[in-house]
Amino acid sequence: MRIPLTKYGWPQVVAFPAALLATMAIYLLIGIAFLSVWAVVLVELVLGVILIWILSFFRDPYRTCPADRKLLLAPADGRITDIQTVQESNFISGDALRIGIFLNIFNVHINRAPCNVKVEKITKRYGKYKNAANPYSSRVNESNDLSLVRTDSPKDRLVVRQISGSIARRIVCKTSQGAELTAGEKFGMIKFGSRTELYVSLTPNTKESVWEKKCLVQIGDKVKAGLTPLIKYEERGTADERR
Repeated sequence: MRIPLTKYGWPQVVAFPAALLATMAIYLLIGIAFLSVWAVVLVELVLGVILIWILSFFRDPYRTCPADRKLLLAPADGRITDIQTVQESNFISGDALRIGIFLNIFNVHINRAPCNVKVEKITKRYGKYKNAANPYSSRVNESNDLSLVRTDSPKDRLVVRQISGSIARRIVCKTSQGAELTAGEKFGMIKFGSRTELYVSLTPNTKESVWEKKCLVQIGDKVKAGLTPLIKYEERGTADERR
């Protein structure tokens, strides 16, 4: 049976457990000779819990993603910390709805595409390692932006931003410019606690049918990558019909 651990976790998924198992073995040999049985058992239990946590951090559970092309799915597991209208000038070039997701050390840390998209560009930015639960971290922390265009109608511009945190120090992005991703497809992870944001353009597209974007989540909601819908597109007729 396949152990559901992510390939994005290498080499830590091997090195960390191996080092911990070696520590447990050495402590057991020394502890038996010099310490009480209860002291040895207690420390071994603590180390065992840490080992289980390390393995669970890199877990990669199988998920069947919704097939509805009118949905934008969560790009990460975690808790919704902020929902704001902001100016996104680097790719969307206008008003955008930003939904921030904070991932704690117990969440699955795999990042997934919010819908069927084409990767237009990937922008890495170096920075600080502030607490990722704070929306301010989006402006100052090390981050990686995936600039995306929906391949379904409407052809909205989106940005998924991977943001490092005070504990997370490595962003993994295993896709490239020009690649096409399907809804819920895995493209990377952020190791050991982090933040992921979804930006969606709020500028109406006058060349197509007019679509309204309905936000389906609230601050405090828990979401799962590739499963929880964040936004739903609702068609409201053509631009001419709306006049």
